[in-house]
Amino acid sequence: MKHFLILLTAFLSMGICQAQSNYEKGMQKAFELWGQNKPNEAANMFERIASAETDNWLPPYWAAQINIVSSFGEQNLDKLSAQLKKAQDLLNDAMAISKNNPEIMVMQALLYTAWIASDGATYGMTLSPKVVELYAKAETIAPENPRVVTSKAEWNIGSAQYFGQDTAPFCKDLENALELFAKFKPESEFHPKWGKDRVVQLLESCK
Repeated sequence: MKHFLILLTAFLSMGICQAQSNYEKGMQKAFELWGQNKPNEAANMFERIASAETDNWLPPYWAAQINIVSSFGEQNLDKLSAQLKKAQDLLNDAMAISKNNPEIMVMQALLYTAWIASDGATYGMTLSPKVVELYAKAETIAPENPRVVTSKAEWNIGSAQYFGQDTAPFCKDLENALELFAKFKPESEFHPKWGKDRVVQLLESCK
């Protein structure tokens, strides 16, 4: 019996290691495709991983981000709508797995921003308050998360410019974000760590 339990434990351990290996290989391949400017292939890979890793919020998060980023500047309204609706479904999956996650809140706010950018007259009044609310909630949970600080500052800069207000206070928030990026350590190689390049670019605009 003792030998049987040892063999069973070894077998289960091998299975877990194999699953982790497949997950890691898949995620690395998806990021590689994205880096090769193949966003559709990368998003599809993340979605396939998400269907297998049903308790992991990262694959649907990354698939959603690709769809959201690709939608900014998209002129074909049918394509834009399809991308953002798919992104919303993926974010819903991620939120169901990881509740009150500030990284997902930032991505949800970016999705709303994409709708607003596509048609401010239609979506601005209804979605802008939701963006503000999401950033406030995310900041309460993770005030030193550099993506939370960066994304909120960029939103505030855009709003200030739209209403003809001073953007200087929010540029200071970006300087704070840059310091936070220097200290930030992601939980794993697949956790979000994006945003530093965007901060540098925005700070140049502040000057």
